[in-house]
Amino acid sequence: QVQVVESGGGLVQAGGSLRLSCTASGRIFSVRAMKWYRQCPGKQRELVAGLSKSGSTAYGDSVKGRFTISGDNAKQMVYLQMNSLEAEDTAVYYCNVTVLVDGGISTYWGQGTQVTVSS
Repeated sequence: QVQVVESGGGLVQAGGSLRLSCTASGRIFSVRAMKWYRQCPGKQRELVAGLSKSGSTAYGDSVKGRFTISGDNAKQMVYLQMNSLEAEDTAVYYCNVTVLVDGGISTYWGQGTQVTVSS
């Protein structure tokens, strides 16, 4: 079984910064990709940023230039540095990991961490 745990959410004023962390644990042979998604009230979950095993990154259009994803595959951790936060960034942020486990490649989700940006 794989566990995914996020931390670092909270309340911040517009223009401020937060750093989210995510740790995957369990019987993991290797990490293939780690991503951050978010879900705003009344909206579908959307991709915020992704980090592949090779180190390549991808970002949603609304966060480009403001958010930075980084990670340590050996430690099975991924981070999301969020700068210049806006009220529209208010959402529950979820960590998503794709890993190689006993049964093959599987994807797991964390429970989410709330980010609230006050304007």
